[in-house]
Amino acid sequence: MTSVQGARARARIEITAAIKDEARRQLAAEGAAKLSLRAVARELGMVSSALYRYFPSRDDLLTALIIDAYDAVGAAAERAHTDAEATAPDDHLAHWTAVCRAVRAWAVEHPHEYALIYGSPVPGYTAPHDTVAPASRVGLLLVSIARAAYRGRGVALPKLPATLHPEAERLAADLAPDLPPALAVALVFAWAQLFGLISFEVFGQFNRIVEDRDAFFTTAAERLGREAGLIPRP
Repeated sequence: MTSVQGARARARIEITAAIKDEARRQLAAEGAAKLSLRAVARELGMVSSALYRYFPSRDDLLTALIIDAYDAVGAAAERAHTDAEATAPDDHLAHWTAVCRAVRAWAVEHPHEYALIYGSPVPGYTAPHDTVAPASRVGLLLVSIARAAYRGRGVALPKLPATLHPEAERLAADLAPDLPPALAVALVFAWAQLFGLISFEVFGQFNRIVEDRDAFFTTAAERLGREAGLIPRP
């Protein structure tokens, strides 16, 4: 790459970052539904036609922000998992809790980006397939923790009611064919409750109800891990 090409590439990276930063500021001020390429261009001192060379439409810009948000929370969860493995190699419940705490910490620190990916759908926007892999990072990490526990000391799960067996088998086939159907169901239960807890905090439903939210969440995350079958380390 020539020096001119290198300078152009760096300029494109810098301008793309500036566009996304301004878009995030608009998300915080106006919400995703009111995100406007023209408003972003105006705030950056650009003409709209110049901005379209980076993001051809509002949906393209939204997709970039969504992917960034999923990747950011996924990276935070993965770092927490790596740290927990280093300090407590065989304590799968501790790994689970560390990941949950990291997801919650990211959400509390980035409420508008959390709302973009876990809040109300943006009217008129349909997420493309490009968002699937980033969106799966946290879920796949939780599955990997349960898998490691299952292959290690095992898991402890309640017996499934007969009415749920077909759904359990389908979930296991789709999500983790190497795990028991009861574990697949328990993981989906825990995943839904985890983000329910976080959403209640981020969106204000815990206001004037839960005061020590850190302790409350840690206890809840540990309980979700136990309900997912993870056995506490002696």
